[in-house]
Amino acid sequence: MSEKVVEVKNLSMKYNLAKEEKASLKNYFKRIKNRELLFQEFWALNDISFDVEKGDRLAILGLNGAGKSTLLKAIAGVQKPSKGTIKVKGRVVPLLEMSGGFTGSYTGRENIFLRGAMLGFSTKAMEDNFNEIVEFSGLKDFLDVPVNKYSSGMRARLGFSISTVVDPDILILDEVLSVGDAKFKRKSFDKMMSLIENNDTTVLFVSHSINQVKKLCNKAILLDKGKLIMKGNVEEVCDKYEEIVNS
Repeated sequence: MSEKVVEVKNLSMKYNLAKEEKASLKNYFKRIKNRELLFQEFWALNDISFDVEKGDRLAILGLNGAGKSTLLKAIAGVQKPSKGTIKVKGRVVPLLEMSGGFTGSYTGRENIFLRGAMLGFSTKAMEDNFNEIVEFSGLKDFLDVPVNKYSSGMRARLGFSISTVVDPDILILDEVLSVGDAKFKRKSFDKMMSLIENNDTTVLFVSHSINQVKKLCNKAILLDKGKLIMKGNVEEVCDKYEEIVNS
């Protein structure tokens, strides 16, 4: 029997889109009392349910604004659901916004250990894997330079190298295989395939590249305006997605 490692049940995510002028704390509470605060309700996700089994490589497809990144952030624990539940089993490594999350005044060397600690890795684990991280990132000559001097591509390469050096149970990828130059993109994709083939890593993958999705994934779900409209075999779901793109 297959083991479920991600269970999403009736997930909904609500945001307030209303623009509020900056106000003092006193005026803010005054508005609450007088019921004057504006609220424009927007459901980024609406009643989403699906399971992911161990070893699955699930693509999450949809046009811009469909709710893909919101869904990944909810599963990664970055955002809390407005409704519904999410159950995750195993070590989760989210690769979201790869160029962010660094302390700009710290060097690349210092950020390697800081990012590793944020991902739950021990100092010993980061020391053991330090050389591999540096070699994969190609940033050996910039280790002692503050990260705020890095380009966004350099920061993304460092973030990817740190996050994938220790084998995760569940890997969450949001367009990260599009960072860096052509050579690094190939290295990144090969690294993903290695994790999948050698470690039975479960992958949740968002990408606009259908070629990457078909090579990397075996299953897919399709979102449209925050709703789940299809799930199943990756080829069938990709065909439906391309119909929507071309319509």
